[in-house]
Amino acid sequence: MSLENAVKQARETGQLDQLIDNIPYAKLIGVKGQLVGDEALFLLPPQDANIGNPVLPAIHGGVIGGFMETAAALHLLLFMNQPKIPAIIDFSIDYLRSGQLRDTFAECQLHRQGRRVANVSVTAWQSHRDVPIATGRVHFRL
Repeated sequence: MSLENAVKQARETGQLDQLIDNIPYAKLIGVKGQLVGDEALFLLPPQDANIGNPVLPAIHGGVIGGFMETAAALHLLLFMNQPKIPAIIDFSIDYLRSGQLRDTFAECQLHRQGRRVANVSVTAWQSHRDVPIATGRVHFRL
């Protein structure tokens, strides 16, 4: 399915499966998502392949970062006028606590979308939304 059709279907149904299928890394780590009203909520379910520290076990920091970066790009795709895959200019992440091997959620906020650049913030959490495991900020070139 084309990207434009996947975005259109996601907006109509609230299910992001077809859109996520267009991003191989998102499929690899198991990203899921859905629209809830005017917001998008993303889920990274626990997978043994995503473990970075088997002693804890904890999710690899790169997987958390990749999940957050993917969530930001998907969020932008869903809420921009002309859907096309945005290019990342920079990504800044703060790891606040260990990501345990359990459901990890992410939500994004589009702060500014101009003609050439967009700014999106991302928060990832596990147990409670008020206790994030990581926060990030992404600049995209449109």
